[in-house]
Amino acid sequence: MSSKQPTPSEVRRVFVIELHQHWALYLVEGVVLIVLGLTAIALPPLATLAIAILIGWLVLVSGIIGLVTTLWISSTPGFGWSLLSAVLAVIVGLVLLANAEVAAFSITVVLLVFFVIEGAASIMYARAHKREISQSRWGWMMASGVIDLALAAYILYGLPVIAAWALGLLVGINMLFGGVALVVMAQHAHAADRRAHRS
Repeated sequence: MSSKQPTPSEVRRVFVIELHQHWALYLVEGVVLIVLGLTAIALPPLATLAIAILIGWLVLVSGIIGLVTTLWISSTPGFGWSLLSAVLAVIVGLVLLANAEVAAFSITVVLLVFFVIEGAASIMYARAHKREISQSRWGWMMASGVIDLALAAYILYGLPVIAAWALGLLVGINMLFGGVALVVMAQHAHAADRRAHRS
């Protein structure tokens, strides 16, 4: 039997109901994100180190789980490749934990590549669809691509020194804006509820 998929309007209605019922939780989450974001922005090297250590643990744990699973079902085809992958993940995880600066540098390089690809794609998309989309949206899309390329150039120019703090700063900015969005959303829902009770 196939269950009926909810329509976008039904999903939106359920979300609005949940938001109005639990606005305080969204508010608390937003405030926590703002505090963590401001901390990461104020102490970007510490935030970068924490992120690098977290990724090291994630890679290590995934490697250990993969190793146990591979050894458990050693009779399956591709055992050697699966074993190699798991052992490699364990080694990489240990290296990242032993030398978090290497992890921070590697992640920063990946971020650099992402900004280059994302920036170029945004610019090409904006140029290709200049006639179909409004002038204001086209401008924002083009500006987004240019900013991505500028960030990539800044990271590339600052390597390897920038790797010690860039990741923490960017994650902090992301958390700050995410937290502000949650706080605004929660306050809006609470204000709407108060107006509904008064009327």
